[in-house]
Formats: sequence, C-alpha cells, structure tokens
Amino acid sequence: MSPQLVLRVLIVAAGLTGLLLGEYRLAYYTSQSNIITLAYFGGVVYWMLRRGTTDPAAPRLRGAVTLWIVITGLISHFMLQDGENPLPGLATDDPAEQVLNWSRFLVHYAVPLLVLVDWLVFGPRRASPWRDLSLWILFPLGYGATSVARAVAFPTVSDRYPYFFLDPTSHGYGWVAGQFVRLGLIFAFLGAVLLAYDRLVARFGRAEPAEPVGVDEARPAPVAGGGGAL
Repeated sequence: MSPQLVLRVLIVAAGLTGLLLGEYRLAYYTSQSNIITLAYFGGVVYWMLRRGTTDPAAPRLRGAVTLWIVITGLISHFMLQDGENPLPGLATDDPAEQVLNWSRFLVHYAVPLLVLVDWLVFGPRRASPWRDLSLWILFPLGYGATSVARAVAFPTVSDRYPYFFLDPTSHGYGWVAGQFVRLGLIFAFLGAVLLAYDRLVARFGRAEPAEPVGVDEARPAPVAGGGGAL
C-alpha cells in the first residue's frame, strides 16, 4: 500500500470518526468543510484503488479543499479557542466530555493537518493556475454571507449566528463587513502560500512519478516473430 493511499485513508477515517462522535449542524462551517473534505478524499481513495494509481482525482479541486479545511483549523484554534492547547482535553476524567473533545480535535486539528501534509508532501505540482485563487475563497466568504442572510431572513432559527464574527448585535453590520474583508485577505494569503509552495516545488524540486497502488508489476510484452528473448 502506497504512502499516499495510507495518508488519504487516514484523512477519511479521521473525518468520518470526528463527525460521527459529535453533533455538528450544517449551519457551521466546520461541518460543511469536513463533509466536503470527506467526500473528496473518499472519492480519491476510490479512484486510486479503482485505477491503480497514486494520482488523486480532480487535482484542481484539491487545492480548494485543502484551503477550506485549513481555514477550519486556523479559525478554530486562533479565533474560537484563543490558541488554547487542545491536548489536555483528550484525557479528561469525564467520558462524555472526552468523547466530545476527541470529536472536536479530529475535525478541527487532525483532518486539517493531515490534508495539509498531503498537499505539502504529495502535492499536485502546479495543477491549479493562479486565477483559481479567487474561486477558492468564494466558498468561505459565501458561507459567511449566506449565514448573515439566513439570520436576517429567519431571526428565530437556532444557531442564528454560528460564529461571533458574523454577529452584528453588539457592533453592527459595519463591523461584520470589516471582519469579512479581514478574513478574505487572510484566506487569499493562505491560498497564495499553498499555490506558491506547489509552484516552487514544481520548479526547483522533482516530483516523483506516480506509482501503481497494486503490488503486481507489469509483464513485458512478448516479442513478435517467435525468436528467443534478447
């Protein structure tokens, strides 16, 4: 089994386990980004096994999925948890709380980190052009815009404002718009870093050729004419 396949199976396993252990509403970006990542890498694993290759399907989509799930990890750690170390919560004495903490750790830390490692180690090597960057950031920004619109249209809905930076109650919509601009710039910068890294490796490094997932090696074709082997 190739290291690419092992890593991508781990991504699928971590995402699936994390989502099943916790209760995640679709109103949350964490839920949506993890479901997208799970669907993409589940398809990649199927493609690799079916085609006997280490190359992932839809390589241009891969960059977008990587950015979206990395955003999940960064926002969770720095904006929602204030940089707090999540590891002590994994060994708490309360079993129910421990399960919840493991669930959060998997979807907020393990999956983003594994997907990022997959990009850095087994990247597509310039599969995405620079113009794709503007498309990559549409989903996280669109999520924020639709979340605010949902809160306005349905003021009594549960989880009306999933995240504090979408809530205009205290600071007004001007403040929320400022958060959009700030986050949009951060997202664009992160996406540019991913693209730049991939292009630098493609230019100055040497990408390894794709290897079959299976263990059987191709047999040489027989020589026409009935002569002995050369």
